[in-house]
Amino acid sequence: MPEDSQELVSGGHLVAKALKAEGVERVYTLCGGHIIDIYDGCVDEGIDVVDVRHEQVAAHAADGYARITGRPGCAVVTAGPGTTDAVTGVANAFRAESPMLLIGGQGARSQHRMGSLQDLPHVEMMSPVCKFAATVPETSRAADMVSMAFRECYHGAPGPSFLEIPRDVLDARVPVAGARVPVAGRYRASTRTAGDPEAVERLADLLVHAEKPAVLLGSQVWTTRATDSAVELVRALNVPAYMNGAGRGTLPPGDPHHFQLSRRYAFSRADLVVVVGTPFDFRMGYGKRLSPDATVVQIDLDYRTVGKNRDIDLGIVGDAGLVLKAVTQAASGRLNGGAAGRKAWLDELRAAEQATIEKRLPRLKSDASPIHPYRLVGEINDFLTEDSVYIGDGGDIVTFSGQVVQPKSPGHWMDPGPLGTLGVGIPFVLAAKQARPDKEVVALFGDGAFSLTGWDFETLVRYNLPFVGIVGNNSSMNQIRYGQRAKYGDERQRVGNTLGDVHYDKFAQMLGGYGEEVRDPADIAPALRRARESGLPSLINVWIDPDAYAPGTMNQTMYK
Repeated sequence: MPEDSQELVSGGHLVAKALKAEGVERVYTLCGGHIIDIYDGCVDEGIDVVDVRHEQVAAHAADGYARITGRPGCAVVTAGPGTTDAVTGVANAFRAESPMLLIGGQGARSQHRMGSLQDLPHVEMMSPVCKFAATVPETSRAADMVSMAFRECYHGAPGPSFLEIPRDVLDARVPVAGARVPVAGRYRASTRTAGDPEAVERLADLLVHAEKPAVLLGSQVWTTRATDSAVELVRALNVPAYMNGAGRGTLPPGDPHHFQLSRRYAFSRADLVVVVGTPFDFRMGYGKRLSPDATVVQIDLDYRTVGKNRDIDLGIVGDAGLVLKAVTQAASGRLNGGAAGRKAWLDELRAAEQATIEKRLPRLKSDASPIHPYRLVGEINDFLTEDSVYIGDGGDIVTFSGQVVQPKSPGHWMDPGPLGTLGVGIPFVLAAKQARPDKEVVALFGDGAFSLTGWDFETLVRYNLPFVGIVGNNSSMNQIRYGQRAKYGDERQRVGNTLGDVHYDKFAQMLGGYGEEVRDPADIAPALRRARESGLPSLINVWIDPDAYAPGTMNQTMYK
């Protein structure tokens, strides 16, 4: 028997070895006595331990890390309230199809159901919002089950997994020879499936013969890193492309195939609509916003999503990049891809876009004070560079920004996703800036959204992570206020949705960052430049008009 076969290793160190094998560079955490042996293992494995002020932030940061890097994120929290505090972050990752692992502590097995400190049924609570949730039953299985949890993150569309590890399991030491430690790259298969070849051929034929096609490039285009394949398809076949979620930025602003403001117009008139990596959820009107006469094709990683809420003419389950590349190849050489005949269709859509731009131009250029939100988001859009990662965290103000702000590169847009979680901004900044320190990070917050996780601005200061933050401050939860006003009248519009006039610029200064207040729209651009040049985490507190609402808010589209 080899001399080192009796070397002992703890559960926490086995966890760290498995994280290392998965390529995890850092874990986000808030300390607790149940989990400290994982920290000790991470130190030995060279994994950074990033300590935050709230477990929700740790979970959101793990989600954000996965989105930026393409590798799964990891958060480690203690038992009981530590795990329950993280539920929102995990649930957000679940709806956004973001792969991450949450590890939670648990009381010792020897104290099972005795009322140990912070004992709760974590697995039962986490199961509905995870692709996999389990307890590590013994120390020798710790690394194996971490790898199992990561593998489950990629079953179908990506998502989160959860493991709870009892304290005695984590702290116990077992012989190395008796513990399974999966080898990096050898414990899960490729997740890139190319789709049914016959369905690919059929889609190519549909695209070649369509007179008015349109494609929606959703978050899975970025998840699968399918940018090149998507761009190649829309250019080769001369198809107008709309983008949502993390798919924004697939095509740069100004590209002849990049469309943003005419989506409803296009989808109501198109004869072929190809929906890539986006479910027919509330953002798509559950599929009802598509022309009933259009041929509808849906491409998705998850079989269960295809055809859900709306009948389709063709469904393809597979990796967006591989499917789109195969479709382009299958269509090549056929009638010039039908491309030449679509010029009139693209011109029609461009005219519809221009009409929308001209209609709102006075508000984009408004000199009014309080500042119109359109003016603010227009200034932010002008401020972004090709290296700016844009993060939106809010309700009404982010609804405004979704119409105006255009990321200039793929993977440079981050928002909560379909769960609509407020408070993702600061943790997404943390993850994005640590994962890509070469990138500028620009974050727009509603004042209500910032309040939920804003104390971790101090974490950004502590880790020296500069970013440009803007708070659209109307002292209100305006997206909800509008609905209350419309439903109950002016006298009851302010129930439960009004905030104090908080000077977030001073909050930033207090914590060691850069802060500035803006009341005049002419001062927005200079303030943004000074924040960029400060080299500090920053908050520009912009006082915006509380009686201006985004069109999506006024239409209450999120509830229809």
